[in-house]
Amino acid sequence: MSGTAHPASASMRVEVPVIDHATDPVHAAEPPADPAALAAGWLPGPDEDRMLMTLSTVSPEGVPHARTVMLSDFDGVRFSFHTDASSRKIADLAVNPRVALTILWPGFTRQLVVEGLATRASDTAAAGAYARRSPYLRQLAWMNTDEVAGRPLAEREEGWARFAAEHPDPEPPAGWVGFTVAPERWLFWVSHPGAPSRRIEYTPSGAGWSARPLPG
Repeated sequence: MSGTAHPASASMRVEVPVIDHATDPVHAAEPPADPAALAAGWLPGPDEDRMLMTLSTVSPEGVPHARTVMLSDFDGVRFSFHTDASSRKIADLAVNPRVALTILWPGFTRQLVVEGLATRASDTAAAGAYARRSPYLRQLAWMNTDEVAGRPLAEREEGWARFAAEHPDPEPPAGWVGFTVAPERWLFWVSHPGAPSRRIEYTPSGAGWSARPLPG
């Protein structure tokens, strides 16, 4: 999967958040009105390390599929991810664009689940996301194929080294595509070592969002 990150090569060193439970918005008597603003306060900024998330889709046969991809960006409105157009997740999206995104913070301290519709991003946006990836991930977008996966390790290592030497600054492959997800439901969860944890669910209500607490 081209969107899957390699732990030794991508910038993903997100620190364990320090949570003041007395002031944390998820545990507050009155949750924030804007879930997007709450998410923006949790997620890395444009120049900070990226995070991984679980992308869940449903196959044409109704079988759930889940895989780990990199969260390319959250622009305050939509979440984006990028991958290979020939991957199974893209085939799923062609039939059913509804997805769930699950982001878990280090130390099992926070979790954000977003449900919504995935729509194709522009080629310009996809190219920009590709350029921001680590050298490992840019090369992985070219070589993470069924054909390469079936080769013995020595051949994969040799092919990897040869590609890196021949293509020090590769352009995006033809199948590199991006999708954005507009949230229709948000679930924020924060751990609490001294009390039952809980979630805050946001669902559309008029021009805004309605919030309610749920068991953790």
